[in-house]
Amino acid sequence: TSAYSSPAKSLGDPGITPLSPSHIAKDSDADDAVEQLFLVVVAIDFGTTSSGYAYSFTKEPECIHVMRRWEGGDPGVSNQKTPTTILLTPERKFHSFGYAARDFYHDLDPTESKHWLYFEKFKMKLHTTGNLTMETELTAANGKKVKALEIFAYALQFFKEQALKELSDQGGSDFENTEVRWVITVPAIWKQPAKQFMRQAAYKAGMASPENPEQLIIALEPEAASIYCRKLRLHQMIDLSSRAPVNGYSPSDTIGTGFTQAKEHIRRNRQSRTFLVENVIGEIWSELEEGDRYIVVDSGGGTVDITVHQIRLPEGHLKELYKATGGPYGSLGVDYEFEKLLCKIFGEDFIEQFKIKRPAAWVDLMIAFESRKRAAAPDRTNPLNITLPFSFIDYYKKFRGHSVEHALRKSNVDFVKWSSQGMLRMSPDAMNALFKPTIDQIVQHLSDVFDKPEVTNVKFLFLVGGFAESPLLQQAVQSAFGSRCRVIIPQDVGLTILKGAVLFGLDPAVIKVRRSPLTYGVGVLNRFVEGKHPPEKLLIKDGTRWCTDVFDKFISADQSVALGETVTRSYTPAKPSQLVIVINIYSSEQDNVSFITEAGVKKCGTLRLDLTGTDASVPNRREIKTLMQFGDTEIKAMAIDVATSKSVKVGIDFLNY
Repeated sequence: TSAYSSPAKSLGDPGITPLSPSHIAKDSDADDAVEQLFLVVVAIDFGTTSSGYAYSFTKEPECIHVMRRWEGGDPGVSNQKTPTTILLTPERKFHSFGYAARDFYHDLDPTESKHWLYFEKFKMKLHTTGNLTMETELTAANGKKVKALEIFAYALQFFKEQALKELSDQGGSDFENTEVRWVITVPAIWKQPAKQFMRQAAYKAGMASPENPEQLIIALEPEAASIYCRKLRLHQMIDLSSRAPVNGYSPSDTIGTGFTQAKEHIRRNRQSRTFLVENVIGEIWSELEEGDRYIVVDSGGGTVDITVHQIRLPEGHLKELYKATGGPYGSLGVDYEFEKLLCKIFGEDFIEQFKIKRPAAWVDLMIAFESRKRAAAPDRTNPLNITLPFSFIDYYKKFRGHSVEHALRKSNVDFVKWSSQGMLRMSPDAMNALFKPTIDQIVQHLSDVFDKPEVTNVKFLFLVGGFAESPLLQQAVQSAFGSRCRVIIPQDVGLTILKGAVLFGLDPAVIKVRRSPLTYGVGVLNRFVEGKHPPEKLLIKDGTRWCTDVFDKFISADQSVALGETVTRSYTPAKPSQLVIVINIYSSEQDNVSFITEAGVKKCGTLRLDLTGTDASVPNRREIKTLMQFGDTEIKAMAIDVATSKSVKVGIDFLNY
């Protein structure tokens, strides 16, 4: 039996039964007229390895400002974003975030540092935890555990304060949180609980509240990238230029034509941190026509997210053609391969011990690797040197009784040598081998997507996200798919999502059609039909034979849903005298679900409509309308008693059932 007992049996009342025929009303215009009251949109790209924010004032939406540069960048790593690392004091209070957290932790004495709680790359936990709840914990570098919700809330609060401070400094007066619309990006392949978790963390950080949820938009990363990659071109052609664009630029553009000037322009403006979105557009966009399809491959630190979009003119709205897919094939995979290589050379027992005993030095070693990782390229011939921290060399000698050099000699890993300057010297082949498993998975996954019938005739493939900066990944994607479509990598590719998320916050209606990731429905009673319904589902109440646990479907997994679309069903109490009506909402990853007791069906909401005290002259077949509205990443449900207009609302909840 399922974890859910039959609603009918457990409630002691017969629940609801569909009023036939069930009809669907679509009214997606109802919510379009929301007043825009925010002065500024701030988007936070909360990444696995690095994070950042950008903003735009609603009065001048064509200017996107990327956050101030951070103190303490790394050599060989451009730091427009800051590492996603967080440090708590031994008393578990927030201490610092980003480079500041890392450097402070690093400078602590080892005897002291073991009491501090340091977290990095913790976002992956939301992707990998199957049964995520508000109680899920994260493990710090010293092995201590803290609730994930607290860590995420601390991180978001840090960004909130940084952004408000920057806005206040810029405007010369204090900026209030109420004046900001926040956008937080999450991978499209995350399951619903993880998306809801981000919203809860943002509420805890004080960015928005359950009473005022519109203040926060959860945006999907590849959608944000997609908007940046092309919304501008189309909107420019339609709004700004009455005459035909010349070579992809409207005649009013001062910058002239061609992509090279645009690049030049960005390079000159790099210092200003302000991107004029109009000028950064090359001429490929003007080639996109109604119905054209393109793939966005968002490859970050933790995950790779693949979405297929289609353009709908005249406004250039996006339509998602195929549900988001992907997996944990981010650049972290390369770090794991490096770690495996170190285990092979120095022994897994030593590496495990070293990470626990010298966590700060381990962080140091991974930083050194990060900057070399970015230097890897397909045509590279000279070796890459990775500095081993002194404490690594020292601790290894104590642990094993012989030198690091000796270990390298006898490990017969031929691509890695010891250099006299105290460095690991890796041949380019050795470095490329570390990338191979991850890149192969990305290419394989993309091949699978290209084989889907929905994905024929793709015109462009946009490669975005931090990992897209890797020449090795660029070359692999180009050589695998260059013959099928044009592979495009935007300038400043690591900031694409951030800028797109700002644009999304300025105009959330640009995404028009999504694919539902799950099947949704409610549990109902149907009249029992011999031979059709399983006998164990038979329930006899007041002489009527009911079939219990029926899953009445609202929408199927992978069905197209227009944003804001409402699906309506009508029910009636199975027992006319019943005064409390409980409607349970269920979800499943499967398409065809018949009963709520099937494997994989999860309860994700309850509507409780209390009809006591209502007039007795209600018609004998009372109609209860149930609506589900499919919003951005939130889904709202509502039940209305038609006779009295009494209603009750609920947000779908994946974390608390």
